[in-house]
Parts: sequence; C-alpha cells; structure tokens
Amino acid sequence: MDVTMTLRGISPIVVLITATTLEVIGDAIVRIALYNHPGVTPIRVGLFALGAVLLLGYGTFVNLTALEFRHVVGLYIATLFVVWQIINFVFFRTAPTLPILVGGALIVAGGIIVAFWKA
Repeated sequence: MDVTMTLRGISPIVVLITATTLEVIGDAIVRIALYNHPGVTPIRVGLFALGAVLLLGYGTFVNLTALEFRHVVGLYIATLFVVWQIINFVFFRTAPTLPILVGGALIVAGGIIVAFWKA
C-alpha cells in the first residue's frame, strides 16, 4: 500500500491540523530542552531527538496534502496560529493577549482568503 496515496485521501484540514500540531509540539519540546535542561544530559538529548522527530513528521505531513502548495500556505498559516496558541497554553500556561487575538483573527482571515478566493 502506498502511504502517500492513502494520506492524499484524508481531508486536507486533517492533514494540516496534524502537521501544525507536530510542528508546534516539536518546537515546544525543543524550547523545553533549551531552557529547562542545561548542560549535556540524557534528558536534554532525548528531548532534542523527540523534537527533531516531531518536526520531521510536520514536514512530511504538510507536504502530503492534496491541495496545491499555493493554497496550502494560507490554510497552514491560519491553522498554525490557532494550534500554536492552544499548545502554548497547554505547555507553558500562557493565554493569548488581546493584541494576539486581534492579530490572529487577521491571520486566520488572510489564510481563508488565500486558500479559497478564486481569482
């Protein structure tokens, strides 16, 4: 069975949410390794390795969507913003401020325009 063909049958939004979740969690784990575990320790090396695997997963998933890349970018950025805020709250207990929410609304609106406006 061809994994690429199987994944191309999945809804593009599911692929994008999976990709952004992998990217943001991978970034969060790398941040934790950098700032919470100084020195060369097994836990720090393990966290870096886990972050790298998750980031590789992100790169793979984002490129497997059935949408054209020019359309994926808008949806991806919008999805990335939303997932980033959720993971930021879960991992670091930081809620978005009003400027982040307003700017995020513009990011999401722009992503929708890029993805769906037929010129």
